[in-house]
Amino acid sequence: MPHPLLPSVLTAQLGLDPGASLMDFDIDGVLRPLLAVGLASVSEEAEQAPHQHRKGQLLYATRGVIHCEVDSGVWIVPPQCAVWIPGGLMHSAQGVGEAQCYCLFVEPAMAPALPTVCCTVAVSPLLRELIAKAASFPTLATLHGAQERLVLTLLDELAAAPVEDLHLPMPRDARLRRLAALLLAQPADKSTLAEWASRIGMSERSMTRQSLEELGMSVGRWRRQLHVILALRRMAQGHSVKAVALELGYENTSGFVTMFRKAAGKPPARYLAERESGRT
Repeated sequence: MPHPLLPSVLTAQLGLDPGASLMDFDIDGVLRPLLAVGLASVSEEAEQAPHQHRKGQLLYATRGVIHCEVDSGVWIVPPQCAVWIPGGLMHSAQGVGEAQCYCLFVEPAMAPALPTVCCTVAVSPLLRELIAKAASFPTLATLHGAQERLVLTLLDELAAAPVEDLHLPMPRDARLRRLAALLLAQPADKSTLAEWASRIGMSERSMTRQSLEELGMSVGRWRRQLHVILALRRMAQGHSVKAVALELGYENTSGFVTMFRKAAGKPPARYLAERESGRT
């Protein structure tokens, strides 16, 4: 799949040919504490192939949804949220629903207070404005004075940003990996735990115990988390709440809304509407 193309103003600033993508730029070669890049719309057809870099990366979605994958799990990034990816971690990303986002790249030495694992964080109005301002700095120029102070404030705010539970962990055990693949392929399947366990060659008791040990949650909770992530993807694509509920196997919309509210704190339509408007 093609990579997200950079706006012409950024290809010029980065010294790249027109039609280039961020993957064509040597991010690690920019020796400054933080590099912020504001990307235009990232279409669903544009997907970053799995890659890694020395710098830590923040993907902040301002519109649509960003889907990020690493070996240990899947992160969903709704509007006004961001995913933090520590340096050296293999990852891929994809926009959903004509997503718009900012990319921040942080030198590891400047991020001692930032998480050492991948996580989704909420972006406050202050952090949002700091990111937008940092993205307006000349891309390759050395930072001085007020710019340096703003970057330090941005990193402090990022370190203090609350972590949100929009993560779908992936198991290491081969049998649980197969279960995850089956659930991802058949999210509406209403089989019992005993039936799922039989399909992957485990007892229900062993499957439950192994799930808690590896994922930190039950199979049932993992499946509900999967439904939240899939629902956010579908709604970002313009699907109605009713259509999403039916697609995920719920008999009626109210049952799906109740599940989503328990998981995310708000009904699905309100959740995305408030995110899109910048109110969280």
